[in-house]
Amino acid sequence: MKIFKRAIYLALLLLPVSVIHAQQEPHFVHNMFNNIYYNPGFVGSVGGICATGLARQQWAGFSDEDGNKVAPNTYTVSVHSPVNILHGGVGLNVYSDKLGFQNEIGVKIMYAFRVDLGMGNLGIGAQFDFMNSTMDWNTIMNHPATQPDDLLDQKSGDESDMVFDFGLGIQYFVPNKFYVGISSTRILESKSDKLLYQYKRHYFLTANYEFSFRNNPSYVIEPSLLVKSDLVKTEFDLALLVKYNNKVWGGVSYSTFRVLDPLSVLLGVSIKDIRIGYAYTIPTSAIGSSGSHEVMVGYCFKINLDKGRRSYRNTRFL
Repeated sequence: MKIFKRAIYLALLLLPVSVIHAQQEPHFVHNMFNNIYYNPGFVGSVGGICATGLARQQWAGFSDEDGNKVAPNTYTVSVHSPVNILHGGVGLNVYSDKLGFQNEIGVKIMYAFRVDLGMGNLGIGAQFDFMNSTMDWNTIMNHPATQPDDLLDQKSGDESDMVFDFGLGIQYFVPNKFYVGISSTRILESKSDKLLYQYKRHYFLTANYEFSFRNNPSYVIEPSLLVKSDLVKTEFDLALLVKYNNKVWGGVSYSTFRVLDPLSVLLGVSIKDIRIGYAYTIPTSAIGSSGSHEVMVGYCFKINLDKGRRSYRNTRFL
């Protein structure tokens, strides 16, 4: 067990400071409620102003031999809204992703051009990313799991660096029926020489479908899919939610991203315009013995996009 845990410590210590080609985007069980994090094409798609906050604590209580809390922690808040004058929508996402002794704080500014197409609406979006990472070199160098390294020996203290990147996405959305989207983030593959770290381009496919029962429309089954790839490794998130009157929901999620603990259970409730959800990742390994927790809070209120136009309508021009 000690050998296994030491290997995990070492991975958490050195993963952020290596020029690697692995999945770098944070993971969320509630990804179906937070699509704009992966795809700017979703911005402005809901016909109202929506804000969503997510907090994820992976491997609750996990710490190293010195008592340092090295388990991943991720927080994100996003807001988006349609803007008629821009023929689409705008959005903002702020997140913090802590892994081992590295902490990344990022801001994503998004815009999507939207146009009606067939039964639904098509969004073509872009995002501009500003990412600031901080590394605690002293803790890394003094940790017993750290091995001698010529590059690491030159580092000391806390060091931070900011890089810029951008992403693109497209989404097709049919209200109360389905959506599908494809996107790419970190397209520039920006590099931080100070932190010995390079971002890797990621690709995403998102899809969701709503099945309602003809004899009992109060119940809706929603399967969803999130595919993540950096063209080196491809991972899948599969989820199935059952909703009642769009007020209460529950379901399960299976992720190949979480190799150690792949299965999660989701529960949620909607009270007026507020959605509250909780997800628990079931521990199946020693490292995740306390499980992982994720909380989602969302608030949406509809806006009448035609209100201004209606006040100026004249029957002569109908």
